[in-house]
Amino acid sequence: MRSSNPIFSRRGFSRGDGGYAGFGGQPQQAYGGPNPYSGTPEQLQQMYQAPPAGPLQTGRMTMDDVVMRTGMTLGTVAVGAAVGWFALAGSFGVAIGAMLIAMVLGLVQSFKREPVPALILGYAAFEGIFLGVISELYNQQWSGAPLQAVLSTMAVSGGMLIAYRTRLIRVTARYQRIGMAIAIGFLLLLVVNMVLGLFGADLGLRSGGLGILVAIVGVLLGAFFLSLDFKQIEDGIQYGAPQRESWLAAFGLTLSLVWIYLEMLRLISILRD
Repeated sequence: MRSSNPIFSRRGFSRGDGGYAGFGGQPQQAYGGPNPYSGTPEQLQQMYQAPPAGPLQTGRMTMDDVVMRTGMTLGTVAVGAAVGWFALAGSFGVAIGAMLIAMVLGLVQSFKREPVPALILGYAAFEGIFLGVISELYNQQWSGAPLQAVLSTMAVSGGMLIAYRTRLIRVTARYQRIGMAIAIGFLLLLVVNMVLGLFGADLGLRSGGLGILVAIVGVLLGAFFLSLDFKQIEDGIQYGAPQRESWLAAFGLTLSLVWIYLEMLRLISILRD
């Protein structure tokens, strides 16, 4: 089962061609060849009584791996945000630079065949700086808005996790196609609005009723991306993805949570105007 998420489309997140999950369909030992299980009766008895190898021994991804790497990545975002908030407050140019660096690092990792922890943590650090500076600016204009956005992001992510675990939401192929089509249209709309902004025009996406609607759609898309992350993590564990792929899981979750936070921040600012 090949993943549809470009971040998770790696060897470890799919069944091997013609083989079992995580084993890649290796050829079997030919009949009459050397027996790898030969030994004394005592050795065979010890092998029989030994506990089965778990994911830790086989180097396969577990939920603990995902939680630990996600905690490290989000922790790095938090540290970067603290630096941006307290040490670089008001430095809008620094925020834009940090955002661009984070974008480059994220794109480089997305096109890598293997996860690179340094790239992922570097992305998290610069993204955190950007979020810290921007959040402080929002807090000056709308006091308490960043805290409200954080709590709202936690509520959305928790709700999506419950909905996914209870199967209220099923990540089917049709669900993914519809969601991705909406996401592409949403991004194109934002790009058009940004280009028009360079010429002094505006589609009104940042204020009023239309701004509220667009922000809500943005939050829903973030929740959609989060459900894809949950599906990819579940598939990765089920199909025996290598342990290193937990870094990609952490990367994907961080991207989705940052998206939701920014859209929540924008929605709250519009509602409080």
